[in-house]
Amino acid sequence: MKKVLITGAAGFLGSHLSERFLKDGFSVVGMDNYITGSLKNIELLSSYQNFEFIEHDVTKHIEFKGDLDYILHFASPASPIDYLKIPIQTLKVGSLGTHNLLGLAKAKGAVILVASTSEVYGDPLVHPQVESYFGNVNPIGPRGVYDEAKRFQEAITMAYHRFHKLDTKIVRIFNTYGPRMRLNDGRVLPAFIGQALRGEDLTIFGDGEQTRSFCYVDDLIDGIVKLLFGNYNEPVNLGNPDEITINEFAQEILALTNTNQKIVYKPLPENDPLKRRPNIDLALDILGWKPSVSRKIGLQRTYDYFCSLNREELFKKDHQNFEKFNKF
Repeated sequence: MKKVLITGAAGFLGSHLSERFLKDGFSVVGMDNYITGSLKNIELLSSYQNFEFIEHDVTKHIEFKGDLDYILHFASPASPIDYLKIPIQTLKVGSLGTHNLLGLAKAKGAVILVASTSEVYGDPLVHPQVESYFGNVNPIGPRGVYDEAKRFQEAITMAYHRFHKLDTKIVRIFNTYGPRMRLNDGRVLPAFIGQALRGEDLTIFGDGEQTRSFCYVDDLIDGIVKLLFGNYNEPVNLGNPDEITINEFAQEILALTNTNQKIVYKPLPENDPLKRRPNIDLALDILGWKPSVSRKIGLQRTYDYFCSLNREELFKKDHQNFEKFNKF
């Protein structure tokens, strides 16, 4: 039985990846320090016989006994509300954490896939974004702690590939959604649905003409699995190129939730990207991958999940106290 280590296993994408590999017959070791992850996700995974969990911060030295075939590094805060509260930890997990896991992969002879992001493109001057584009990122802006952590992550991963001949993969993830997202994580989709369910006005930052492209989580997981088992080592975009403005998206959410809240506008945060749409020609060419779940179907599934949450979860404003993670 092949063994895979998945960091960030208590998070949105990490828990879906863990479940996919468990269903595919792998032995899965999940690792998380619960900085943004959920104990509920680990309890769900613990029902599988071949799942083991290690509570650990990947920015610290990782001891791992026995063989290891694959590593998927998905540990990181991934939304502005998180990485603006824990900026140093965000930088550390992308740098020290990635270094630790690359070293572990080298020691074990494991294939490693790291989760990068469309944020490496910053506020893009090229549209749609293609892998050869170097990006337009402000390294000292408020979003720089996340953007530059991921850019460094890509750089050190490619250095290990070129210098140590390590089999590495890099996925650049565009906006992804689905069950197990946190309603309070600050991203537009859970924010809109949460506001609708609570009877609050929908908040749009900027004029609402900025665009996003939303990929359903099942499609993304399929692409990640294909990339892991492929033979391509440079970054690959995974996302849904079906682009929509935030104004249009707000109307879709109001229709989905059958609510009639007002839409209020607030100033656009600094360096917030105005355009976001992946060029997925490379993924289609080398992986035979493209998304198949329509936004209408994906949104309904996601809405049904959020409707299943209890009142405490629905009205929870903060994930947890981040103070213990900001000491160093």
